[in-house]
Amino acid sequence: MEEFTIVNPRAAAVDVGAECHYAAVSPGSDPEGRDVREFSAFTDGLQQLCDWLQRCGTQTVALESTGVYWIPLYELLESEGLQPCLVDARHVQNVSGRKSDVLDCQWLQQLHSFGLLSAAFRPEENICVLRSYMRHRGMLVKSAADHIQHMQKALTQMNLKLQHAVSDLAGQTGLRIIRAIVGGERNPAKLATLRDPRCAQPEAVIAAALKGSYRAEHLFALKQALELYDFYQKQIAECDQQIEAQLQSFEDQSGGGPVPPNGKRARASSGNAPAFNLRESMYRAVGVDLTAIPSLDALSVSKLIAEIGTDPKKWRDSAASFCAWMRLCPGTRISGKKRLSGRMGPAVHRAGQILRVAAQTLHRSKTALGAQYRAMRAKFGPVSANVICAHKLGRIIFAMLKSRKPYREVGEAGYDAGRRKKALRQLERRAKALGFTLQPC
Repeated sequence: MEEFTIVNPRAAAVDVGAECHYAAVSPGSDPEGRDVREFSAFTDGLQQLCDWLQRCGTQTVALESTGVYWIPLYELLESEGLQPCLVDARHVQNVSGRKSDVLDCQWLQQLHSFGLLSAAFRPEENICVLRSYMRHRGMLVKSAADHIQHMQKALTQMNLKLQHAVSDLAGQTGLRIIRAIVGGERNPAKLATLRDPRCAQPEAVIAAALKGSYRAEHLFALKQALELYDFYQKQIAECDQQIEAQLQSFEDQSGGGPVPPNGKRARASSGNAPAFNLRESMYRAVGVDLTAIPSLDALSVSKLIAEIGTDPKKWRDSAASFCAWMRLCPGTRISGKKRLSGRMGPAVHRAGQILRVAAQTLHRSKTALGAQYRAMRAKFGPVSANVICAHKLGRIIFAMLKSRKPYREVGEAGYDAGRRKKALRQLERRAKALGFTLQPC
């Protein structure tokens, strides 16, 4: 049998764990003859591991992406000049007889030396920092939302139907009334005067909703939930300052020009939006205005860039590879030239989830993407239409990052004209195959 060609002769592998790491180098690399060693997961142990790999002449190291335990070792290997290769554990785990840590790291080293392992996506250092801030911010927003629910529960237990009288309990009207209740005010008429002029409900309706039993235990729960909500809002503001500073450190890709108008209808800013001009910062960092794409705002774009970076070459300059990486392509289970299934599996990819959520807002959009969403929804149903439009959004984003050209909106009429041309071409091909010529009426 023809032997495999060794692609990485100086390859090593590490089986990552919470308390210790098992490392294996190519046979004969260790002067002491110990090709497999165990190292502590403490910082001193990681440094000893890097020193041992360098003494063995290692050039590249394969790591299993086990939880978050691989991150300190990955960063240390990069700083020491070694080339880490992050590997998805699902691609190498289904091998019988290799269930121990020693055999696992040896198996990884053998596969990596033959070039059979593909490295997972890892963006540049500045994108990694931005990603950490954005993910931490999302956790803070979720925690703040939990305490909004706690406030709503305390109000409901006192039979105060404030959440039914105002559209947003954490809006200006809702928070003013809650702060007044915590401060000791019990008169529904006085509480209703705190209504914002833009509130849809009149004072009489709000006053009627604020009649209830102000029990001490529920007021205590309301007070603590409000304090925790305010605390998380303070933490979010501090996190936004770090995000703004990180975006300012990015190289200016815009050429110093102003942000072009995106032509979208002005909408009220979300309560979770950062206080600074995030759209301008993202345009400066990316070099193209991704918020011009329907259904994408500045916050969604910042989350997406934090996950994918700004370099499309990471996916071999292929939009298909980019969308497949985000789990937005159908499956390819084929046997005997017969397609068995096109299911994509669970959508656990963060970037793909961002585009799926964005695609859901296209059902009322008066744009070409909105027309496509409605057409796909009528043909395949809402779930498939959501994935199809998320895939389309991914291709548009990839093309804009690659060409640095702005988004051009053709509108519903342009989409309908394109569908008509496509239908005419299909009819002409079918008529020609049947021996006829298609003539306009």
